[in-house]
Amino acid sequence: MQSFHLPDMSCGHCASRIGQALKELDPQCRIEFALGEHRITVQSQQPREALAQALRTAGYPPA
Repeated sequence: MQSFHLPDMSCGHCASRIGQALKELDPQCRIEFALGEHRITVQSQQPREALAQALRTAGYPPA
């Protein structure tokens, strides 16, 4: 599992966009959101850098 701190994630709409971006990369990934902590945990077969790039492209660069 990979954990990412996403300072720009603040609401359910953000979580929806993030989920959509990661599911486009890996439809089988599992995502846990901690909105209050601005953190997500992703279980995926994709490498960390690919996940980070998908997050950046969606407008939520990891810190």
